[in-house]
Amino acid sequence: MTEGDPTRLVAWSQELRTVHERLREALQVTRDAVAAGESAEPAARELLLYCRGFCRALTDHHLGEDRLLFPAIAEAHPGLQETLRYLMQDHSMIAYLVTAVQEALGRASGREIDRHLEGIAAIMESHFAYEERQLLTVLDALALSADPATVLGPL
Repeated sequence: MTEGDPTRLVAWSQELRTVHERLREALQVTRDAVAAGESAEPAARELLLYCRGFCRALTDHHLGEDRLLFPAIAEAHPGLQETLRYLMQDHSMIAYLVTAVQEALGRASGREIDRHLEGIAAIMESHFAYEERQLLTVLDALALSADPATVLGPL
């Protein structure tokens, strides 16, 4: 595959947008499960599944970017080192928030868990918007031969 290959151009930028949208949807499903879990025991069990699934999906997405996507971008576009470093700092902050929500699952009320998820949502949305502004055009021209699920997470 060559730099600027039009079959890959649309695909990588579209893959990123698609994964971001699926993560937004997964977060909303999780928050809905939190709201339902306040009043019903079976919903509380669903909350654990949704929350753990969302947390894992978000973590896998960021790990794939850190391990595969960002090094490929850095190699092709050395001038983006600072942007990539900033995005990786966001990944660390989000990982910290994900750990906090996972720890809260066993002991906290639905409202407290939702406050954690609200924090993740705010940082996640800001991060996704910045990442898309900075990288979509770069992704349009990036030659990266890899499975999108491995690079961006299995969503």
